[in-house]
Amino acid sequence: MHTASNHRVRHLVLCALFAALVAVCSQIAIPMPWGVPINLAVFAVCLAGSMLGPVWGTASLVVYVALAAIGVPVLAGFQGGPAAIFGKTGGYAVGYIVAALLTGLVTKALGRRFPVLVLAMVVGCLACYALGTLWFVFLTHSPLLTALGLCVLPYLPADALKIALAALLTVQLDRRLPRDFV
Repeated sequence: MHTASNHRVRHLVLCALFAALVAVCSQIAIPMPWGVPINLAVFAVCLAGSMLGPVWGTASLVVYVALAAIGVPVLAGFQGGPAAIFGKTGGYAVGYIVAALLTGLVTKALGRRFPVLVLAMVVGCLACYALGTLWFVFLTHSPLLTALGLCVLPYLPADALKIALAALLTVQLDRRLPRDFV
């Protein structure tokens, strides 16, 4: 029997664990010359949104971005601090919050079957791309097409694979975890 207090503690712990998972996955990266690395953060962000839902998934990414903002080196390349958050790639980190929220909202509304999870994660990832790319354009004064070529197109194949794996893992965890896990 789970009390409301136990349930809240479990959510807080899961929120912290997913913030840590995003931080670890952010370090598994391939640097790119223009400063936006290819890393596994999108995988963890999609998983946070799908597993924890819109409230706690979003909260886990708010924690992650807040840690980065106060200087904890959780961003790719062990970066942190206001300069990293407000720099040319900071929009993608902030976009993670929106991605987790949208992934959680879509899965909450439409269910957690594999095709729905993929759709939800694609929607979240597109929102992250949009926010991050517009931020990049604003700060670098790059044309939109140039920014898309630098910040979106090279990442599509890897992000498609990360989305598929996160959706598959969500389905597998749903089968194995107790119904009241989250």
